[in-house]
Amino acid sequence: MNVYKVVATPKAREDLKRYAGYLKNVKKNPQAARNVIDDFLSTKEELAKVAGSVQEAQSEKLQSLGLKRLNFQKHDYFLLFQFDGNIVKITNMFHASEDYERKLN
Repeated sequence: MNVYKVVATPKAREDLKRYAGYLKNVKKNPQAARNVIDDFLSTKEELAKVAGSVQEAQSEKLQSLGLKRLNFQKHDYFLLFQFDGNIVKITNMFHASEDYERKLN
């Protein structure tokens, strides 16, 4: 089994901070924010193990950008990622209810 080095881009880290900040400051739920951060980290760890076996995205937009999707293990968020050699780059994080394709460049 290949184990990949996984890195989160500045954009992905910004996305995580935005969602956690929303939960903590707007929803006034710091525990929910912590839980999403923990889920991000565990999903990132899982990605190191499974990145090579994640199916191609069904979305033509994601395919055209060379991106794949991995859902969080416990929350309604997901990561978008791409390969750069043996490195997996997490490029974005979105909530499942968002129109994420519209937000991608």
